[in-house]
Amino acid sequence: PKKFTYKELVAATSNFAVERLLGEGGFGRVYEGYLTSMNANVAIKKINPGSRQGIKEFAIEVMTISRLRHRNLVQLIRWCHEKKELLLIYEFMSNGSLDSHLFKKRYFLPWENRYKIVQGIASALLYLHEEWEQCVIHRDIKSSNIMLDYDFNAKIGDFGLARLVDHTKGLQTTVLAGTIGYMALECVYTGKASKESYVYSFGVVLLEITCGKEVIKPRAEEGQVRLVDWVWELYGTKRLLDAAYPKLGINFDGNQLECLMVVGLWCAHPDYIACPSIREASNVINLNASAPILPSKLPVPTYL
Repeated sequence: PKKFTYKELVAATSNFAVERLLGEGGFGRVYEGYLTSMNANVAIKKINPGSRQGIKEFAIEVMTISRLRHRNLVQLIRWCHEKKELLLIYEFMSNGSLDSHLFKKRYFLPWENRYKIVQGIASALLYLHEEWEQCVIHRDIKSSNIMLDYDFNAKIGDFGLARLVDHTKGLQTTVLAGTIGYMALECVYTGKASKESYVYSFGVVLLEITCGKEVIKPRAEEGQVRLVDWVWELYGTKRLLDAAYPKLGINFDGNQLECLMVVGLWCAHPDYIACPSIREASNVINLNASAPILPSKLPVPTYL
């Protein structure tokens, strides 16, 4: 991708005005900008100088994303490194992040949209894990990093923590990174992660989409049951559809909903050996394979 001048980005965002702010993360702030040279709205990520994302991570994000081409990945358009400022310019996602619709009452997502979003995320992860020239481990799959375009197509964004590993290596492991609640428990325990570890993250996002519940409550009460544990218990007592987001009412396909919930649990299986690859999970999601029969009780992790 080509480089922009800092002056162009200041003009595009009215000098990074507060009213242009789209969101804020660990690495910095994201602003909506309008680039006259392209006649287009864009999302401009301004890296916080004090963040963990230094020059190295910035370079990784630029080099990695600029070479990736998939309809379910947020496209990096350009970048800027000037006056000690690091900025990334992405295509603008007019419907914001998935979590803003699931939990912040931005817009109610009907079942058709939810199912399409899951298919899109699965397709992007399959590309990253198995179909590109190297295996791309995103390391921070969560609902706030899933962006939605004007037609509610899902696109994975924020590659600041991504790592590349060769397909030829056996078990491709990397240093653990991510967000508590979305990380596989064996990773938290061992401090190591693989592409399979982030299939767990995908499973958690699946459960958030189908149940309408956050994996991490901002003000979690003591003794509160984890989302995976709660859904698994309902699965074991043959009441899985009781976990469905109540506002869906009766406007959903029961087979699809049950299928996605089972795949969510399968991906979030506490024993990583029993977890599916993203290809196996995708096949079930797209109804090209049968959903697995899981144990009725949540298994005890083997690493303990």
